[in-house]
Amino acid sequence: MGPQILRIVPLGGLGELGRNMLVLECAEDLVVIDVGVMFPENDMLGVDVLIPDFSYVLERADKLRAIIITHGHEDHIGALPFLLRRVRAPVYATRLTRGLIEVKLDEAQIRDVDMHTIQPGDDLEVGPFRFEFFHVSHSIPDGVGLGIQTPVGLVVHSGDFKFDHSPVDGRRTDFAKLAELGGRGVKLLLSDSTNAEKPGYTPSEQVLGETLSRVFAGARGRVIVATFASNISRIQQIIDTSQYYHRHVAIVGRSMVDNVLIARELGYLHVPEGVLLSLEQLKQLPDEQVTIICTGSQGEPTSALVRMGQQRFRPVSIVPGDTVIVSATPIPGNEEFVNRTLDNLFRLGANVFYDEVLDVHVSGHASQEEQKLLINMLQPEYFVPIHGEYRHLVLHGKLAQRCGLKPENIFVIETGDVLELSAAGAEVVGHVSDTRVFVDGRGIGDLEQSVIEERRLLAGNGFLVAVVLVDKYTGGLLREPQIVTRGFVYEAESPDLLERAKEAVAKAVEWGGSRLEIEDRLQESLARLAFEQTGRRPIVIPVVVKV
Repeated sequence: MGPQILRIVPLGGLGELGRNMLVLECAEDLVVIDVGVMFPENDMLGVDVLIPDFSYVLERADKLRAIIITHGHEDHIGALPFLLRRVRAPVYATRLTRGLIEVKLDEAQIRDVDMHTIQPGDDLEVGPFRFEFFHVSHSIPDGVGLGIQTPVGLVVHSGDFKFDHSPVDGRRTDFAKLAELGGRGVKLLLSDSTNAEKPGYTPSEQVLGETLSRVFAGARGRVIVATFASNISRIQQIIDTSQYYHRHVAIVGRSMVDNVLIARELGYLHVPEGVLLSLEQLKQLPDEQVTIICTGSQGEPTSALVRMGQQRFRPVSIVPGDTVIVSATPIPGNEEFVNRTLDNLFRLGANVFYDEVLDVHVSGHASQEEQKLLINMLQPEYFVPIHGEYRHLVLHGKLAQRCGLKPENIFVIETGDVLELSAAGAEVVGHVSDTRVFVDGRGIGDLEQSVIEERRLLAGNGFLVAVVLVDKYTGGLLREPQIVTRGFVYEAESPDLLERAKEAVAKAVEWGGSRLEIEDRLQESLARLAFEQTGRRPIVIPVVVKV
């Protein structure tokens, strides 16, 4: 790759929601933009989160000059500790984003990271790249977009953005900077595609404030609001509304508590003295003076709201008269968990408000008219839609075409695709590893898809274990085979089946052979018997011991 070629390599976030990570590479220099996680899908049993495959960066670790973070949401910072365990590079982020990152690094016990604070208006020279940071409105304060001067021209990365004219923090997307960048001539625009299906404009956060006010005004008992722990702007609105209606507030959930603490310390969250109390202190107040802000808007099994719905959260029991607001839309794959939580809350007699029945959530992403406005302001030569599932990328590409961009200059690429830009043009030149790396407990990347498939089979069909002791001299059974099942049949009510299984084991052993040959024969005969008798296909585990 020559010095006048820019390589764009998305390692996550294109063709999926989450795992956002993008590599810019030019000759001997490489920069990473964002390093996020993705929440597991329903069939990824036991998986905590998914992270990008870092192989491309690790193989070029000596070329890595910087890691740039656009804002503090989990899908942009969540995988950073996993990467920083493997490589060292300076990390650049705004004050709030840096604070949220440092909380995560401290939890992961990662020390001595070279952290740098940037702010909108700053310029940063990194190898052949010059980054210009500009403010963008989003559902978390301190988000930035990037103007990147490269050897092949000006590249603009939108970050996650919307054009909110009345944001909670009062800081609007920097139209003046966007116009200035557009006037210089943009070679490539990389733009947020999350809401490419939605026509019109994304409503302002102020609209949500009005909805919250109406719900609070009608609430006669406690108000419990679940939202993302990193949605600082939303938390500010809830606190402001609570104060207006003379309610005190408790924050519940470790990640929520940590984020509120750092946001207050840095001045991004403004809470008057005496408004925030502990749950124990709230118990001394009448219900109509209580607000609880908690985690659980995505139905996370261990979150506060989910445990409240299951009556497993000792500090707070849902009672009739409570008002519960779920201020988020389900991430794809989480719908089942969210709906189950909503049902549980309804069963306990709560008044429940969620996005399908009332506008208690406002997206932080641009809708179609805002996406078109950004394209028209910048008039890029080339366009790559980023941050979205594949249909979002395609629809965003069509929007760009309607804005006058040539179809051949629009590249709908996915995670792992390699796009090269040069003076001669742009083309997709290959593909690198786009493996979804599973994080399960302390295991990182040690889960193969086959393990997930086995978990799925176990969940759906259970297992059957046959333990057989064989005389190594005569080849005969030393004692009656032991048959153990879990999740397949109830043993106490299936004596006939278990007897047939023991007969099948005896026949398989009679044929003789090595231990492995007997185990193969047992596996086949028991699997056939299980299907013939029950129509189920349990995982069969034969254990043959020759003594």
